[in-house]
Amino acid sequence: MEKPYSPLTLEPEVQAFWQQHQSFAANENTGKPKFYCLSMLPYPSGQLHMGHVRNYTIGDVISRLQRMLGKEVLQPMGWDAFGLPAENAALQNKVAPSEWTQKNIANMRTQLQRLGFAYDWSREIATCDPSYYRWEQWLFVQLFKQDLVYRKEALVNWDPVDHTVLANEQVIEGRGWRSSALVEQKMISQWFFKISAYADELLQGLENLPGWPEQVRTMQYNWIGRSVGAEVHFPVIDKDLLLTVYTTRADTLYGVTYLSIAPQHPLALQAAEKNPAIAEFIEHCKTGNIAEAARAKMEKLGMPSGFYARNPLTNEKLPIWIANYVVMDYGSGAVMAVPAHDERDHEFAQKYHLPMKEVIAAKDHDYQQSAYTDYGAVINSAEFDGLTSAEAKSAITKALEKLELGIEKIQYRLRDWGVSRQRYWGTPIPIIYCDKCGAVPVPEKDLPVILPQNIKLTAPNSPLPQLSEFVNVKCPKCGGAGRRETDTFDTFVESSWYFTRYTCPDQTTQMLDERANYWLPVDQYIGGIEHAVLHLLYARFFYKVLRDQGLVNTSEPFTRLLTQGMVLKDGAKMSKSKGNTVDPQQLIEQYGADTVRLFMMFAAPPEQSLEWSDAGVEGAHRYLKRLWKLAQTYLEHPTTHALDIASLNVEQKSVWQQIHQTIQKVTDDYTRRQTFNTAIASMMELTNTLIAFANQSSDNDRALQRQGLETLLLLISPIAPHVSHFLWKELGHTSPIIDAAWPQVEPAALETSTLTWIIQVNGKMRAQLTLSIALTDAEIEEAVLAQANVKKFITDKTIKKIIIVPKKLVNIVVI
Repeated sequence: MEKPYSPLTLEPEVQAFWQQHQSFAANENTGKPKFYCLSMLPYPSGQLHMGHVRNYTIGDVISRLQRMLGKEVLQPMGWDAFGLPAENAALQNKVAPSEWTQKNIANMRTQLQRLGFAYDWSREIATCDPSYYRWEQWLFVQLFKQDLVYRKEALVNWDPVDHTVLANEQVIEGRGWRSSALVEQKMISQWFFKISAYADELLQGLENLPGWPEQVRTMQYNWIGRSVGAEVHFPVIDKDLLLTVYTTRADTLYGVTYLSIAPQHPLALQAAEKNPAIAEFIEHCKTGNIAEAARAKMEKLGMPSGFYARNPLTNEKLPIWIANYVVMDYGSGAVMAVPAHDERDHEFAQKYHLPMKEVIAAKDHDYQQSAYTDYGAVINSAEFDGLTSAEAKSAITKALEKLELGIEKIQYRLRDWGVSRQRYWGTPIPIIYCDKCGAVPVPEKDLPVILPQNIKLTAPNSPLPQLSEFVNVKCPKCGGAGRRETDTFDTFVESSWYFTRYTCPDQTTQMLDERANYWLPVDQYIGGIEHAVLHLLYARFFYKVLRDQGLVNTSEPFTRLLTQGMVLKDGAKMSKSKGNTVDPQQLIEQYGADTVRLFMMFAAPPEQSLEWSDAGVEGAHRYLKRLWKLAQTYLEHPTTHALDIASLNVEQKSVWQQIHQTIQKVTDDYTRRQTFNTAIASMMELTNTLIAFANQSSDNDRALQRQGLETLLLLISPIAPHVSHFLWKELGHTSPIIDAAWPQVEPAALETSTLTWIIQVNGKMRAQLTLSIALTDAEIEEAVLAQANVKKFITDKTIKKIIIVPKKLVNIVVI
């Protein structure tokens, strides 16, 4: 009697087998080639969403495949456990963030295990664990000693509700991404990683990442933003100082009609001291995003500062304006305004009726109506007239250098990474302040600086400054009274090196050991495109820092990168706010984990968005039931007879060839192309063939059915590991399918004795014809001319010639 397919019964049994045998524990000592597959670690929100399921299923499929290809595979899992969401949730639910986080981790771990992901759980990490962040603090201390971290006053985005600094990307239309409060600009002391010291290497390293999507590499190129330009000094009239600007368009220096400075520029603040209107304007400019890109899009507002400077080459008097679109932390906080040839300057000049000067020839272009931003021949620029823009850049820069009022300079858009956050739930920054000694790093022997636990929050601001037992300590240098830093690290710091710690999470005496160099770099990294810049850039920076500390011996952390698309429902991204989410747990309970995994891999190529479909889920479930029924049909009359390839008849040979063609295609889809949906389509086609062939009963028929069924189970096992494990065992195998080798193509099965030709008459396709590959050209012509559909197009015509394109087509030319 046929057993019914019951995933809710068999899947827990299979998972128990894996757990009992520690099936996915990675081992550095097997002698096999290694493969490190990693999906970006989740934030422990408490509930998996479909984006998680898709991301982790992709990684699991790749991991399981590589294991079957003979690799020693590391696929770990951990938790990006610090951060503002946990703190806000804990505040709302009146529990300690640590309690809330640990409860969520336990819940999500169970959900991941229920999906059957092949993780080495012995390597699990949580970034809120002191045994983890101890080494983050240790690295910070090393970089402090090497002047790669520093503290300075910096203009930041400040959320007045969440009481913390926000990254530029966390400010949406001038409001905090979580609180929706109007963001303020604020000068506060911040700790910075000197990522700019690695700017050139970060840029050059992108050339060595052919396994990354071009889109991601381009985004990083643009973010780092290397430019070759000139630093130009404008003497400020009646003041013994120079206003320095950086420009990539020195060729337009003669077109400068005013200078713009940021509201926080020292000259602006000086002007505000004597002018209340300027002071009020500067105060108004303190709302909104400080990001350069955001500033470029906002309405341009400004006020004259009352100061003037001189053009270093023309000596022309230029007004200095305070403008809201100039950012203090980009360049020197000042720009030379060329409204005829810059869109922002043009908009500003039109608004305030400032002059414009055309210095780049532009045929049929009215610079009074819009800026001409292309290159061209220089005009209205004295002795530089007639030069091309490139020639003028060089000549004008040299003229400035002679006057000691300018110099050629390479500049990067990339700015140093501010890592201070004024919140509680994060890694304490290991610094002690002393009135005598200044900022002193915590001695290595005193690490980790442990974040006080079990604190129930009563307000959004951090309780750390009020915890005297945490704050008040002795200075490590002089022994006098000291105060701990109460800011915590940006959580991007934890996620910038977690992938290295998976290689040796039990190491207690150092950050990393020799196992890191066995496993690293990560061979396959999977995550959302939204992390293309910040996380991936910071991770690359951290990895180079670790290399320079002698902890790893390679320079790039991720060899191959796959950025999966979003999961959509009704054309919109799934989210609680839209009310269009689907609970993975409910689907598992209804259909089983294998169905959920199969649908996720079949519905769309991994890099594209996936449109949710209830019918698609049901279709995936029906396919697994058909696969199950195929196996049960065979098991009614199994055979131990070996397949006799030499005696295959025409029908048997066709099935045999399709089996091996499927192996070849699925292997390529899984590995090179990573198009798992087309791999599944090929498996479905083979399933249909085997179902149609299942009523054959000779020994060779049954042996061929067994080969086809075993091949199907092997091919689909990375995607549907539970049902394939169970059926593999039902077929009599004593070793689990996860220990089986990936099926190999039989070359003879790919050989064919026939070839299908395209038949054309005067270049138009008229027929297709399958012929033996042994035919001569004359025999091919004879067979083609005998075709009925060819005859009707050549009757009463004169054949001028017959063109045979080898192994492709035959074209009959008639007149």
